[in-house]
Amino acid sequence: MTCRQRGFGNLKLSWRILAIFFWTLIAASAQTPAQQQQRTGEMVPLPFNSAPYRIGERLTYNVSFSNFNTAAHVELFVAGRGNFFNREGLQLRAHVETTGVVSAALYSINNDYTSYVDQNSGLPFRTQQLIREAGRLSDTSSDYNQPAGIAAIPGKTLAGTSPGTYDLVSAFYRFRSLPLMEGSLYHISVRSDPDQYDVELRVTGREMVKTNVGSFETIATQLRINGNPQANNYKVRIYFSDDERHVPVLITAQHPSGEIRAELVASELPTNAPPVVPPVNTAIVPTPAPIGTQVADGNAVAGNGTFLSGLPFSVGEQLNYNVYLSSVVQPVGQASFQVRARTKYFNHDGLQLSAKAQTTNAAQRLFFANDQINSYVDPTTLVPFRTDLALVEGQRRTTQTITFEQDRGTAVTDKGQRVEIPVGTHDYISVMYALRSFNLAPPKRNAVSLLVNNRPTTLFVTSLKREMIELGGQKIPAIQISLTTDDPQPDKFSLRLWVSEDRRRLPLRLTANTALGPLRADLAIIPTSRQ
Repeated sequence: MTCRQRGFGNLKLSWRILAIFFWTLIAASAQTPAQQQQRTGEMVPLPFNSAPYRIGERLTYNVSFSNFNTAAHVELFVAGRGNFFNREGLQLRAHVETTGVVSAALYSINNDYTSYVDQNSGLPFRTQQLIREAGRLSDTSSDYNQPAGIAAIPGKTLAGTSPGTYDLVSAFYRFRSLPLMEGSLYHISVRSDPDQYDVELRVTGREMVKTNVGSFETIATQLRINGNPQANNYKVRIYFSDDERHVPVLITAQHPSGEIRAELVASELPTNAPPVVPPVNTAIVPTPAPIGTQVADGNAVAGNGTFLSGLPFSVGEQLNYNVYLSSVVQPVGQASFQVRARTKYFNHDGLQLSAKAQTTNAAQRLFFANDQINSYVDPTTLVPFRTDLALVEGQRRTTQTITFEQDRGTAVTDKGQRVEIPVGTHDYISVMYALRSFNLAPPKRNAVSLLVNNRPTTLFVTSLKREMIELGGQKIPAIQISLTTDDPQPDKFSLRLWVSEDRRRLPLRLTANTALGPLRADLAIIPTSRQ
């Protein structure tokens, strides 16, 4: 047994392995402090902020451990409001699952948690747990006989105590609803049958946190469990978004075998909800591009239907490109991209994004290519659930189908190869449509996970500057973007993209350095007539 395996074995208690952090994260959230100790030592009742309880909010986390980039994923969901068990309340859900090598060889977890809470206080009145751990299956429920509004009882209480008891899931949300003022110390307790924990959370300041999806302004906190030195050795830190929603964007814990990190990789927001944390755009949460100057009316781009909700393009849009090499006068290739109908594809509601590219006669002496890629994507997030590739280069033909299990953090090829990926990973085609929905105002920098040659790579989308470019005799306002990766040579091909500075965010030009010399692909534009 390796040292790494022994390290995992030491964690096999109730929420172990990968997720000692997740346990302590929610345990920390566990019991809502009804009191805040201010620097003067005065205890005052704490407010209840309903922002974290918006119906439809879904948060997804990737959990890494030591050298395992993807050990597990965690999903949190505000599922609905209604009458549950003869009481008005909210339904909160959590799903925790180990993945890849961790699940297959070390420790398997596939658990679901549901908490029914009072909508005015966040206190739970019933919880349910479906536990699937290492071959063990249990389905249990618990009643929390707490009157509605207990957390809002006025008056003062003793330091270190707070009214009401929370389970792990409800505590997570109630913790987010606290003010989290700098220098504050919160005392919380959590019930995780049959144990009760007294947890202390200290707000240590504000920090800029860098994750795979960008940089966040956060409220930094440190977690301790009173009377539990073993848990305190993990030095759990939680970084909350510095806005009213207080989304935990990063949780870290220090295990003897390596660091445990849970990073926010996706955030689905209900309609009219505020963004996660400006200035970051997560790759799978599209935000509409600002409305600006439209490309001239002579634009040869097809598809002028209604824009998809929150997205800068419509079903039927077709973009045609001419591809040039510096050493050849005529176009050496042509490419076409199209947004096809929204319907059922492979038992999923989705959009089909198609791309075709082929060389022209002018390139025959250099090389021959004729490629077709179909990407089937979620119509809201634009992340793919299936990709079909048919690539022809010279005498070699390659076909491949990739099925994405985004909620599980895996991609599976038609040859049976299983690849661990961050939740929200894109393919070659979907990423080009997704980046059009990013905030691209210079000097914004976005990041997205991209599957390249069956390996996830981080693609950095950096807005460099605004400038005018000329296409088809027209001068068009554009934003220049650099596309780099997390590879050892991040800018090996000097990829640069220009997108229009209007609502449609049209990709106007792409340039790259290749083995055959500088390459340029220009959007085909019909020249406007001048009177």
